Amino acid sequence: MTDEPLPRATQVLRKGNWVERTAKHSVTLDFDDRFRRRKRHVAESGFAFLLDLEEATALRDGDGLLLEQGGVVLVRAAPEPLVEVRAATPGHLLRLAWHLGNRHLPTEIQPDRLLIRDDHVIAAMLQGLGAELRKVDAPFNPEGGAYGEHNRQPGHRHGHHHHHDHDHCDHDHGDGHHHH
Repeated sequence: MTDEPLPRATQVLRKGNWVERTAKHSVTLDFDDRFRRRKRHVAESGFAFLLDLEEATALRDGDGLLLEQGGVVLVRAAPEPLVEVRAATPGHLLRLAWHLGNRHLPTEIQPDRLLIRDDHVIAAMLQGLGAELRKVDAPFNPEGGAYGEHNRQPGHRHGHHHHHDHDHCDHDHGDGHHHH
């Protein structure tokens, strides 16, 4: 066994800004493994490398990881068990999205549906609000949120950070909505 350091992927090439067919390797990852700063990965070809970015970055399907010594690893989004949320009207879907956002749940927003991770408590809440639910296996690409650290584009910096150190036991969301 050798003690040679792993090849390092230190830069993200966003989908559309590079030619996918030039990738020498590909790696298929779920969302949690696509939102990292540093982690050892093994591509489908068996090629091992170290993801070593300056900050945690949300990798999207079709992004490339530029290797220091040259070459690119193509990122593919793995299907995950999710719940598809649909509604009878666009307005109703917006209302459901508000309820998910109010609970700080990672949510992928599409024109005619929302995707969330499978959670029976949240599913029951959504059904009570009249949502149409269906379990699906699909890649998960949730929104970055108001402060979007994991959705930040290269070179884009926020002047502050938002941390959830509170326990959500007692806070007011305005418009008379308050929960304990």
